[in-house]
Amino acid sequence: MASAAVRAQVAAKWQESFNRLNRNEPGISGLLAFSEAWTLAIEFLKPRDLSDPAPQKQYDLNQVRAAFGVVSECRRLPVMMEVFLEDMRKSQHLITREVEAYMTLYESNSDPEAIRSLVYRLVEWYNAWKPTADLGPTMISAYTLAFQTHIFSVLPPSFARGIKALVSATLQRTVSQSQDPQDRVLWQAFDTLSLIDRYETLIASIGYEFIESYVEETCARKWSEPMLATLRGWMIDKIVPWMLYPFARGATNADEAKTMMQGVGSRFDFHMHKTLCNLRTKEIFDIIVDFPESAGALQDLKECLARVDQRADLVQALRQANNKRLLHPGADTKDILTHYVSTIKCLRIVDPPGVLLFKVADPTRRYLRDRPDTIRCIVASLVGDGESGDSLVDDNDPIQPLQQPEMENYSDPEWNPEPIDAGPDFRASKSSDVISTIVSIYDTKDLFIKELQVLLAQRLLAVKDGNFDRERRNVEILKIRFGEAALQVCEVMLRDMTDSRRIDQHVQSQTASSMHPTIISRHFWPALESSGMVMPGQFQILQEQYAKEFSVFKPDKVLRWLPHLGRVHLQLELEDRTLEADVPPLEAAFIELFSEKDVWTVDELVLRSGSINRNAAVKALATWVDMHVLKEDSEGVFRLLSVAEGPTPGSRPQAPKPAEAGELPPVMSVQQQQAEQMKMYWKFIEGMLTNLGSLPLDRIQSMLKFAPGYDRTVEQLGNFMEAARREGLVNVKDGMWRLGK
Repeated sequence: MASAAVRAQVAAKWQESFNRLNRNEPGISGLLAFSEAWTLAIEFLKPRDLSDPAPQKQYDLNQVRAAFGVVSECRRLPVMMEVFLEDMRKSQHLITREVEAYMTLYESNSDPEAIRSLVYRLVEWYNAWKPTADLGPTMISAYTLAFQTHIFSVLPPSFARGIKALVSATLQRTVSQSQDPQDRVLWQAFDTLSLIDRYETLIASIGYEFIESYVEETCARKWSEPMLATLRGWMIDKIVPWMLYPFARGATNADEAKTMMQGVGSRFDFHMHKTLCNLRTKEIFDIIVDFPESAGALQDLKECLARVDQRADLVQALRQANNKRLLHPGADTKDILTHYVSTIKCLRIVDPPGVLLFKVADPTRRYLRDRPDTIRCIVASLVGDGESGDSLVDDNDPIQPLQQPEMENYSDPEWNPEPIDAGPDFRASKSSDVISTIVSIYDTKDLFIKELQVLLAQRLLAVKDGNFDRERRNVEILKIRFGEAALQVCEVMLRDMTDSRRIDQHVQSQTASSMHPTIISRHFWPALESSGMVMPGQFQILQEQYAKEFSVFKPDKVLRWLPHLGRVHLQLELEDRTLEADVPPLEAAFIELFSEKDVWTVDELVLRSGSINRNAAVKALATWVDMHVLKEDSEGVFRLLSVAEGPTPGSRPQAPKPAEAGELPPVMSVQQQQAEQMKMYWKFIEGMLTNLGSLPLDRIQSMLKFAPGYDRTVEQLGNFMEAARREGLVNVKDGMWRLGK
């Protein structure tokens, strides 16, 4: 049993509710009026079937507004909204049925127009069921949420593909400036159904893909001019007008649109830079090969890297391309050096501090350091003739001394910290010239000086007209780069060539001679290939006469002849013909011996000419056989043809093959000189291994440093020991070297 207080409270609540619904009208007239208003409002809001052909009931909107007013006055709008939403949920199968029909049609023919029709139809359903604005934004928001939740739940995954096709078509038309008026209607329909918010990522991806395809089409392998300005103009003219539809909807003026598109516009601009950066990163090897014609692409890459920060990707791509296309035995050292120089110039444009160059160049520098002919290629470029057009040095660049690494000066007002992506081994330095960077591949410049001496010796000995201006100019340039002290030996070599001509002129003035030797200072020139060859007959007489006159002019000096070097111009007088030939000394020595008798064997010629190689002797004899001066009657037996035995009467003998234009005198290379010098230290090594047994390479190196004049690195010693192992002189096991058995 309820207490009197509870009964009184319930009665009060009942009376309050009755008064609110009756609106203080007499009797129950107010309640009856509310009942009529409720019925009218519910019937008006009840969702209807748009596919029902029966005519819909017409309502007096004034009466409907009055009914809504009565319900609102009685504070029953929330209840009416719940009833309306429940009625809508009961009618949602009508929308589901049509969605399935349209999607079945699209999936059968993949025509995006079916998706367009579905979107328009859903807008019709939305507007047909939408409550009037008189009910307030709360009820409309609740209805919109319920409607969108249902359609999003029934749309299949293929709907997104259709939306993408529709949006792509609108973008194509906007770019081609053939816009369809229906596009604006379509975007409004998307906005009504909140499809833009739901598929915002998909819509943005369509723009991204279009930008990617355009950049690939217009910028691929076009490196002569910067393309970023053109791309930005294209974005403003073509892409931004399309972006206004999904991302600036509702804007009433340009300022509002600009504000609304600030974020998404930045993302599109970022993607454009990223796409161009990816393209240039993929092309970076060819861009470097094409430099300086590709300077425009490098400027673009510099701006793109500042925007998207893909420096690590660029380093990885270039290193992989170098390993695949450049750093392998099939590539010529000159090509590797040329590409390395171009890499230096290109990456200094892209990244002035040099971090990218430091990371990219390290494998190339190590590979070049291991190649035996790298130094020679660099030196040949430094003293090149300038005719090949592929010099490592730009003639327009100023000649600078080699720059040495400097310690950082933290008190410098222009000092900047190292870039954030610099490795622990990176050291920021002032921009140096290309030659300094190349020379820094090696720890010391002494190797270059020695190679310079070898190459200069070859070039000086190859000069025939006595004009050494080009070599003298090269030496002066190299003085600036390497310093005068390092080039003193080269100065002596040049002076020797001048003195040699002066001495020859003096000797010729005393006693005319057909011999014009080049006289050099043995202690200042690189070692020349030695030979035990002896010139016979009149050649020996000429040598003795010349040496006699030289000793009169230079009594404190003695000539040591190198008869296997040089060229000899001969005039051969045979019984039926006279020949002129310009041949090496060995060929001249052999034909001189044939003046003594007509038939010689190879062994006899080798014996008379001194210690010469048999293969070299056969090759020299073949020269005269080709000229039809000699004939090989049997193996190793040659006969002088005093009378020509041509295959046809009147045939002319072949001229000897001239020396190749690029053939240089046989000056020993730096590697050959080092190998010869290392043989001097073999006795030291042999004594160590005999007395101390097995030794590691480091121990051998430390003990060799006590030997006079030893200045080899442990790597050079290792190469020598490996060569000795191949000859069976030593064995190695677990890093311990011992004498071979």
